[in-house]
Amino acid sequence: MSGDHPEVPVAARVRDLEERLIAAGLVTDEELEAILADVFASASPVNGARMVARAWTDPAYRDRLLADANAAAAELGFAAGTRGYLLKAVENTPDVHNVIVCTLCSCYPTSLLGPSPGWYKSFAYRSRVVREPRAVLAEFGLELPQDTEIRVWDANSETRYLVVPRPPDLPGRAAEDSLAELVTRNGLIGTAVR
Repeated sequence: MSGDHPEVPVAARVRDLEERLIAAGLVTDEELEAILADVFASASPVNGARMVARAWTDPAYRDRLLADANAAAAELGFAAGTRGYLLKAVENTPDVHNVIVCTLCSCYPTSLLGPSPGWYKSFAYRSRVVREPRAVLAEFGLELPQDTEIRVWDANSETRYLVVPRPPDLPGRAAEDSLAELVTRNGLIGTAVR
C-alpha cells in the first residue's frame, strides 16, 4: 500500500484509506464526497467571526454563547452541535487570555473556523503551547502583559472550543458586519488579539 511510505503525498495516502473503507463496505465513494461537501461547503472563520461580532453587540447573545455555544451557533444557522461535539466558548478579558489546542490530534470546530491551519496540527504547536503558552504566543507576535493569565483549552473529539476575543475600542456603535471583519481565525483560536 502506498500509505506505508511517508514520502507518498498526503492526498494519495488519504485516497488509499478511502479505498480501503469502500472495499470493506463501510462507505461508498458517493457518501464520502457528500460528507466532505457538507463539512467544507460552509466551513469558514467568517462563521465564528459573526458569532463573536454578535456577542460584542448583543449582551444577551454573549451570555447565551458563553452558557451554551452549540445553541448560540444554531441561532445564527451554524451546525456546530450537529457534528457530535460540545462547543464551548471561552471569553478573553483584560486579565485572562484563552488559547485552544488539541494535543492528541487536531480537533477543531471546522464549521466555525474553516479548515484548521497547518501550524495548529503540527506537533510543535500541540506540545509547546501547553508547556510554554506565553512563548508560543510571542512567536505569533502576541506579547501579553506578564500579569495576564493564559488559559490553554485542550480540545478533543467530545469538546471543541471557540475563543471570544475582547472587543475593539471603537468610538460610537459599530455595525455587526464591520466588527466581524475585524475577527481572524487566529483570534478565534487565541493566537491573536482578534
